[in-house]
Amino acid sequence: MTIAMAIESIIAGAVSAALEKLYATSVAPDSIVPQQTRKEFEGNLTIVVFPYLKASHKSPEATATEIGEWLVANEPAVSKFNVVKGFLNLTVNPAFWLDILHSIASCPDYGFRKADEDSDLVMVEYSSPNTNKPLHLGHVRNNLLGYSLSCILAANGHKVVKTNIVNDRGIHICKSMLAWQKWGDGATPESSGKKGDHLIGDFYVAFDKHYREEVKQLVEQGMGEEEAKAQAPLMLEAREMLRKWEAGDPEVRELWKTMNGWVYEGFDETYKRLGVDFDKIYYESDTYLEGKDLVLGGIEKGIMYRKEDGSVWADLTGDGLDHKLLLRADGTSVYMTQDIGTAKLRYQDFPIDKMVYVVGNEQNYHFQVLSLLLDKLGFKWGKDLTHFSYGMVELPEGKMKSREGTVVDADDLLDKMVEDAREMSADRFADMPAEEAAEVARMVGLGALKYFLLKVDPKKNMLFNPKESIDFNGNTGPFLQYTYARIQSVVRKAGGVDMASTPDAIPNEKESTLIQKVADFPGVVEEAGRTYSPALIANYCYDLAKEYNQFYHDYSILKEENDNVKGLRLLLSAVVARTLKAGVGLLGMEMPERM
Repeated sequence: MTIAMAIESIIAGAVSAALEKLYATSVAPDSIVPQQTRKEFEGNLTIVVFPYLKASHKSPEATATEIGEWLVANEPAVSKFNVVKGFLNLTVNPAFWLDILHSIASCPDYGFRKADEDSDLVMVEYSSPNTNKPLHLGHVRNNLLGYSLSCILAANGHKVVKTNIVNDRGIHICKSMLAWQKWGDGATPESSGKKGDHLIGDFYVAFDKHYREEVKQLVEQGMGEEEAKAQAPLMLEAREMLRKWEAGDPEVRELWKTMNGWVYEGFDETYKRLGVDFDKIYYESDTYLEGKDLVLGGIEKGIMYRKEDGSVWADLTGDGLDHKLLLRADGTSVYMTQDIGTAKLRYQDFPIDKMVYVVGNEQNYHFQVLSLLLDKLGFKWGKDLTHFSYGMVELPEGKMKSREGTVVDADDLLDKMVEDAREMSADRFADMPAEEAAEVARMVGLGALKYFLLKVDPKKNMLFNPKESIDFNGNTGPFLQYTYARIQSVVRKAGGVDMASTPDAIPNEKESTLIQKVADFPGVVEEAGRTYSPALIANYCYDLAKEYNQFYHDYSILKEENDNVKGLRLLLSAVVARTLKAGVGLLGMEMPERM
């Protein structure tokens, strides 16, 4: 039981006893749920008394008053109460909050549960890039959500495997390869001075440019647009290259390995800058054959069927969906085929209890189908997979189109965030050595990005405004980082804080409120894990930082003359700083020790 839960449990037990004594009615404590008192009312916890009016035979106000009076007289944790209609607002004894603070301070991993042998194993898939272009803003949100969710699940006591499926084969890969052959002039990352993923992305854009010109010419010659798209010479060459790849053509395979190798080096650099990693990486080139075998086996079982042109489909109309293509007429695979094979391999490799796919909401239908097909193919875990569906992210300038070269490149975005942080914080970093200032600017720039993308409900589409994200005031990452650095400055000036110290000053109302806020942390972590929402952690951290800054503004710490009060405020400050650092750590953020 967490400390915050212990408070609620004590109050629930006391209310249960009050109901028994006052109205001779038995109500189980676990059915009584104290709620946090709304900010506009005095108190810490609120009991709704309407369910007990049948037993009391009195008005809501009278019932609440009687229960409140009994609690003040008989439960040491309750110091006073007030009644607002049928709501009983209870103020917890300040001395009780002091005990809570000491308990929290003595627990280094406060708010987190550790996994044990019996813990569930959750696999989280995120990133899932194609090897024909660099990572972009959409990938950034995906990676940050996936990594944060993995941290949150681990903090809830699950074993977690972070995984990535790299889409390293298919027609889109062949487009970049073909463009390099035609217009690359033997360019390499070294000869061009470009990261490998950027170099390959340039050729993907080049393919699309020439392809559009071919389609336009064919349409002008009288061909229909759809036929022109299918019959354009470049597209026919790309499809032929894909067939050669699947047939194992040595020349095509060698070029594929070389160009993908360039891309992986580029990806690794971006992942490192983002601060995300993976425990296991799967490659579509290794998994699609498993998927093809399962699909072909599904024909024999009557789950799939083959059309006259040789393509293979699944009829899902009986499940309220439609017909789904699984193998093209030329025998090449689609994404669904790969995902079926990857799922099988993953469950062979790990004793997975829960599989979570972090993929944008434009793929909602895809995962409905995947779940159904895996179940029909006999995999009992098919129905239990979870699609962590999230909304799209855009910049104020509008949508991104990677084929047209207008994508918001992840590396460029990271560079800009760090540069903006350096420019906006020049005065703050003036007394720092250049190396330290550069490191703090990196933390602030990336912290601003991560926090801004993660504070929004993941289900919602969002607009990312880089300049707004680096504001040191308001609901931003830099505000949290500055609050942490401010506390660390206070602690340094005080000569440090002994977390095992036990100052016995009684917390005032503001201090009690702040302690209660810290005590809420485990419950927030648990709720974020249950609902898959890093936004809950982000906004909790903002509320905690805001609460602390109000306290810091209203009360002296270092100049406080009473040593016990000073000790209490220093200990409380250190606990808040540790909680903030732990919270934003679940978002992948770093905290600078000074700013």
